[in-house]
Amino acid sequence: SIRSDARLSFARIVRSEWIKLTSLRSTVWSLALIVVLGVGLSLMIASLGSALGGEQAVADPNTVLTATTIGDGFGQLIAAVLGVLVISGEYSTGMIKSTLAAVPGRVSVLVAKSLVLFTLVTAVGFVTVFGSWAATYPIFESQGAAVSLGDDGLAVALAGSAVYLGLVAVFAIGLGTLLRSTAGGLAAALGVLLVLDTAVSLLAIAADWVSDITPYLFSQAGAAMAQLPFSDNSDQFALGTLEPWQGALVALAWTLVAFTLGAIRLKRQDA
Repeated sequence: SIRSDARLSFARIVRSEWIKLTSLRSTVWSLALIVVLGVGLSLMIASLGSALGGEQAVADPNTVLTATTIGDGFGQLIAAVLGVLVISGEYSTGMIKSTLAAVPGRVSVLVAKSLVLFTLVTAVGFVTVFGSWAATYPIFESQGAAVSLGDDGLAVALAGSAVYLGLVAVFAIGLGTLLRSTAGGLAAALGVLLVLDTAVSLLAIAADWVSDITPYLFSQAGAAMAQLPFSDNSDQFALGTLEPWQGALVALAWTLVAFTLGAIRLKRQDA
């Protein structure tokens, strides 16, 4: 008979995925790169305060936020690559067959992978943005322009930036599962994050109504998550963007669509 402590449970699946993910050198290096690039770029921008418009411009909380989250552009790309590789690597090596043989509940595997990666990437995102704020604070203070975490919703904006990186990773897992190809998954994920913005901007030149779509793009929704809350509705209309909480909902919707499509193919088609 099977011992009760040997029964398969979701917690054990999560533990297994945690061990697999954290034992990969690519995971460690990717997460470390997010931190190094994020903090390094923030320190560089803060040190070049004059390039941002001088002391008065740096004193603006938005300027401090921009300097602190400047590494997000690179961070989202690393998170996307990592997300695709987490699942496409198993397909390329054939390990996915062993994984699914051990865990017949296929969707449970995908949920566990996504949960583990979201937790890791979001945690690293928190370390990066709050570490960037702490590292740059003395520089801003020397300029007489320091902004504390409690001012103008700065801490919430930094948290939104970190959560967005986690959502990007899960979004990429969904695409990687759907396409079952490293090249295809990377092309799709990076296309949504980079190419789609450019394409919509070009189309907006010919058709004004296309510009109304821009705030609902994945990367634009992520940018909205990492901004200070609007003081009034006029600010929102002037900027042509979403409130942070609206951006979070849009980014979550993109993530859920990709995850659901990947889960459907994983469940219905053999590996």
